[in-house]
Amino acid sequence: MNLHEYQAKALFQEVGIAVPAGQLITELSQLDAALNAINSDGWVVKAQIHAGARGKAGGVKLVKTATEAHEVAASLLGSSLATIQTAGKALPINSLLIEQTLQIQEELYLSLLVDREAKSYAFVISAAGGMDIEAVAEHSPEKILNFPIDPVVGVMPYQMREAGFALGLTGDAFKQLGSMMQKFYQLALDKDIALLEINPLVVTTDNQLIALDAKVNIDSNGLYRQPGLVKIRDFSQEDTREAKASEHQLNYIALDGNIGCMVNGAGLAMATMDLIKLYGGEPANFLDVGGGATPERVSEAFKLILSSSEVKSILVNIFGGIVRCDLIAEGIIQAVKEVGLTIPVVVRLEGTNVEQGRALLAQSGLSIISATGLTDAAQQAVAAAGVKA
Repeated sequence: MNLHEYQAKALFQEVGIAVPAGQLITELSQLDAALNAINSDGWVVKAQIHAGARGKAGGVKLVKTATEAHEVAASLLGSSLATIQTAGKALPINSLLIEQTLQIQEELYLSLLVDREAKSYAFVISAAGGMDIEAVAEHSPEKILNFPIDPVVGVMPYQMREAGFALGLTGDAFKQLGSMMQKFYQLALDKDIALLEINPLVVTTDNQLIALDAKVNIDSNGLYRQPGLVKIRDFSQEDTREAKASEHQLNYIALDGNIGCMVNGAGLAMATMDLIKLYGGEPANFLDVGGGATPERVSEAFKLILSSSEVKSILVNIFGGIVRCDLIAEGIIQAVKEVGLTIPVVVRLEGTNVEQGRALLAQSGLSIISATGLTDAAQQAVAAAGVKA
């Protein structure tokens, strides 16, 4: 789950991390009050969407006068914005963050993320802030430093000092970095955060550290512990189908193909999509119904798949371990009847109660294609979608 910049900065402020003075507006009528509340020689108008690289796409504008602010706000609010991080999709701009301008001396990069190799959080820092960190990593990897955090002892003083020296900080900024790293780490633990990022983290001309931007990603697996964050989730920034899937505990990602996939287990789902592509097809989605699938959840999964008009066939690939094949079969039959399926459905079942599951499908009287194995299932699904090998 992603947060907007203004939401991330609210979290920062709660733990004492400095951010620019700012006001959020959702209507143009609120702009004058926001400008008057911010004591600044100018303002920055920032479109609030769940994506980075907004500045390059025209979503962040520096304005000097109230007239300019109104022109920019009017052009952004209520429109949509696509950046290099939105995969060609334009996201709606429902709010703007109006912020003060700062006298900036230096731009840095600071993030805390889950390092899956080290099995811990790790700080990533760079003196090359304000740039695409991916480009820095590709062309100047020596400018990026990594500090894994031992979960037993947390952030150590020597790591704070090393980070400060690496960034060339002195005085107040040096001290503030250490404090910021500690607060970042505790915030991540308290809020089940997978990624905290400030780019740029600026050093002002009076040697203060300010989080000029803010990005926060919450671990969706921990949302049950974060009811306050769930309440501020902005579904308008998410794919409607993916948001709907999360309500039914389904892992769904929309893709561009025409063969719908319903599988239990992420690894099996990836293998299924690979085989579809191997035999000339294109998967329309990634959909993992999980180990505790019920007939109701399977029915919802079918509805999600069919929400795409591009789907020409559906491949159901279930290995019954925790989930029983007969329950999956009941869900398939229920879903086919409910939604009035008119496109081919290829089903491959293996595992617990597989014979009962196959018998249910065979006796259903529905036009369901039974596959003898995964390869056969993929080939039949591709053929049913009208793709020539």
